[in-house]
Amino acid sequence: MNEGSWFDRLNAGFRKTSEKLGDNLTGLFTRAALDDETLDEIEEALIASDLGPATAAKIRRRLAGERFERGLSEEAVREIVAQEVEKILAPVAKPLEIEAFPRPQVILIVGVNGSGKTTTIAKLSHLLLEQDYGVLLAAGDTFRAAAIEQLKIWADRIGVPVIAGPEGGDSSAIVFDGVKRATAEGIDTLIVDTAGRLQNKKGLMDELAKIRRVLGRLNPAAPHDVVLVLDATTGQNALSQIEVFKEVAGVTGLIMTKLDGTARGGVLVAAAEQFGLPIHAIGIGEGMDDLRPFDARETARAIAGLGRAGA
Repeated sequence: MNEGSWFDRLNAGFRKTSEKLGDNLTGLFTRAALDDETLDEIEEALIASDLGPATAAKIRRRLAGERFERGLSEEAVREIVAQEVEKILAPVAKPLEIEAFPRPQVILIVGVNGSGKTTTIAKLSHLLLEQDYGVLLAAGDTFRAAAIEQLKIWADRIGVPVIAGPEGGDSSAIVFDGVKRATAEGIDTLIVDTAGRLQNKKGLMDELAKIRRVLGRLNPAAPHDVVLVLDATTGQNALSQIEVFKEVAGVTGLIMTKLDGTARGGVLVAAAEQFGLPIHAIGIGEGMDDLRPFDARETARAIAGLGRAGA
């Protein structure tokens, strides 16, 4: 993939946030002095742009500590926003490493229905195949027949095997079979789709706990990763999803999908600030190559509405 075009699409993915930031900052830079009133208004503009109150407060303090003898421009604020956002995102920008021994590395994929979970599994599988890892899929979302069929279609499309059972079947039995097969065939990774029906939180928690018990009998270290898929178009609602799935599933990392011109991707910053969970990858567009490892600097500049660093 052309990296220039990837950054262009990344910018497009955060356009709503960066444009909202610009709209909220408009009119704040006509004064010669950067007084407390202007700082308060800038802080409010940052919060309204989905960056979260903690991040907005940090940027406000940074601006207050700067000396702008000739006033402050919107471009200067955007540069400071990018720098401060990068500081927050850099510690959580961690690719999903396949390092479990013995194999397979078991990755549970969790998320609400409609978040793009199944297509993200396909794109993640494609990314791992590009890195020469073997992949096996397990259709653990037995609650919905459509989820099982969709995963089978994607598995066939990308050329990876899939373990599946009937609708309403025991998801832990499917995961058990998946581990056994991956072990016997020397497959590096087992990626497990799971149910996402948060309206029955207790049932979902019990189901995931049973999967964990079964995995623990086969390999005490499994699952090695519990990755939450978030839909960027949900904005601040993503934070409540992280809270719930941390409780229900023991989330260890995040992937954000559906970053396009309608998304409110600035919530990634609030998520990093509030939870500190690793952000493994972000998805932009529907193509198979549109899931890429998370880059803190490029994302920060896209959120701030700036061009590529060094370009």
